[in-house]
Amino acid sequence: ELTEKKFWDGCRIFRVLPGFVNQFGINGDPNTQSYWRSQNLKDDPVKVSNKRGTVVFATAGPNTRTTQIFINTGDRNSFLDNQGFSPFGEVV
Repeated sequence: ELTEKKFWDGCRIFRVLPGFVNQFGINGDPNTQSYWRSQNLKDDPVKVSNKRGTVVFATAGPNTRTTQIFINTGDRNSFLDNQGFSPFGEVV
C-alpha cells in the first residue's frame, strides 16, 4: 500500500554507514509521515539472507516496523537475519 500511495517518492537517504547500510523512508509531508508512523506494519519472516543489495524494513525490535527502509551495502550483514530483519527486495 505504501508503494501504491507513492509514499517513498522523493524520500532521501538520511543515514549512510559505509560498508553496512543506507537508510531512507521518512516522507517530507508531516501529515503523511504522521499517519504512517502510527500504523502497525507486521514483521515478515526472514526467508532470504541479508546480503549486499538487499532491501529491508528497519526496526527497533520485533513488531516495531515503520516506513523506514535500508539497503544493505555490506557483504557481512547476515548477522541481521537472526535479529528478524527480513529482506523483501534487491537492488540490481
